[in-house]
Amino acid sequence: MTVDAVSEMARDALFLIIEVSLPILLVSLIIGLIISIFQTVTSIQEQTLTFVPKIIGVFLALVLLGPWMMGSMVEYTSNLWSQFSLYIHR
Repeated sequence: MTVDAVSEMARDALFLIIEVSLPILLVSLIIGLIISIFQTVTSIQEQTLTFVPKIIGVFLALVLLGPWMMGSMVEYTSNLWSQFSLYIHR
């Protein structure tokens, strides 16, 4: 296995991790920002107020995007295993 092959596999894996986790992180970020603006406007400084909406939002995002996320990871893994013979150095 060459250094280029390892670099390409690592690059593809890191890109997949970013691609799969980004929607969930964005949902959490947007909900946190909305709650923060609401707290600033209403002068409510309760620290635990953000947890329930974030948990619900992340759960809904996982329910909606879960099949796509799993499909992307399964596709990457099956491609990796199907090319396994290329990685063996004799």
